[in-house]
Amino acid sequence: MTVTEETRPNVPSASDVITWCDNPFVEWLLTEGWSISTARLLIDGLARKAVAAGLSLYRLTATIRFLHPQVIGTTFTWKRDGGEATMFSPPHGLLQSATFLHSPFAAIMRGEASGIRRRLDVPSAPIDFPILKELKEQVVTDYVAMPIHFSDGSIHAMTFSTDRPGGFSTAELSLLYDMLPVMARLLEIHATRHTARTLLDTYVGRHAGEPVLKGLIKRGDGESIHAVIWFSDLRNSTRLANSMPREEFLALLNQYFECLAGAVLDHGGTVLRYIGDAVLAIFPIDPEAGSPLTFQDSTTACNAAVVAARDAMERVAAHNAEISESSHEIHYGLALHLGDVMYGNIGVPERLEFTVIGPVANEAARLEDMCKTLDRAILISSSVAEHLDLPLVSSGFQGFRGVRDPQEVFTFPECTGPRPSGV
Repeated sequence: MTVTEETRPNVPSASDVITWCDNPFVEWLLTEGWSISTARLLIDGLARKAVAAGLSLYRLTATIRFLHPQVIGTTFTWKRDGGEATMFSPPHGLLQSATFLHSPFAAIMRGEASGIRRRLDVPSAPIDFPILKELKEQVVTDYVAMPIHFSDGSIHAMTFSTDRPGGFSTAELSLLYDMLPVMARLLEIHATRHTARTLLDTYVGRHAGEPVLKGLIKRGDGESIHAVIWFSDLRNSTRLANSMPREEFLALLNQYFECLAGAVLDHGGTVLRYIGDAVLAIFPIDPEAGSPLTFQDSTTACNAAVVAARDAMERVAAHNAEISESSHEIHYGLALHLGDVMYGNIGVPERLEFTVIGPVANEAARLEDMCKTLDRAILISSSVAEHLDLPLVSSGFQGFRGVRDPQEVFTFPECTGPRPSGV
């Protein structure tokens, strides 16, 4: 069929929404709310819109669950006298706590209630949730909790409170209830984005996750970067794996990663991959990026990497000092190198990995292997050492396989004598 001006569908523009939507909250969500960049700002904007529309809103919360290895989700809270909406992301253990189990959120998320309302200005109103006692002390007169249904079947929740005498009117509650399906779609988008970023940050690292989200997802996508390369390896891992029960070895391996990879993350580095029991990490350098995920210059990055190495050494020593006689100590080798690497996607189109490749990355791995030959827990290349203003001890000029000229390598003074526990 040929579309003419007479047959063209009459789709309302954003400016026409007010003529076909008599719910001010739905109208705001469809014209302004959908373009807000974060869930926190969306909650904050909705609360302010409600107040501007004449709703005597005292407090608004939204609790959204999503996939995350450390937290169960986020609760966003707006208070009339509290400025912008705040965020609280509780750990998974909260699900078993009395605070959660005896909350309106738990009842709604378990599907035990399709909605909860308590008129706190009525003497006979049941105070059957701890939050109600707290709100009543703040002179809240009406509390309403409503479920938010996502398309995957999961249930989340929003609550609305007022301190107006007489509470919410039936008409106000109808507007809020009718707004929830639209709000659910927008919050689900934010939750999905958050889950995607969390999974990328968890499995490929924060610095790698950002370019992937921006579209660098094809094989060969990437860039050349300048970075400090960190390569560390657990010593005697084959013997330990063969002599220890599987669960105990996995626990030891995770403790080793907590010490080494944990130190990298705590000092601004990015863990790219775990290669068996080895850790490959970078401290990327980009003076023009202006990002907390990169360092402004080589000196700053090299010093951060060295501080992380010392932190890792102290963590391992503390771990080894605390274990029982029947437990196994952690021993490792660690190398720090500096140079240009290719940073991007490699693999096959169906299974890619975002990592660093190139001669400098290979040299870092060979330098770490030299820790065994020289009996040093930590070795630092001359390219890193020249950016450091601290005492180092030379381990001489060493030849790298595949590299024409020998290079001088260094270590910390405390790594030259009898090994401290764990190094």
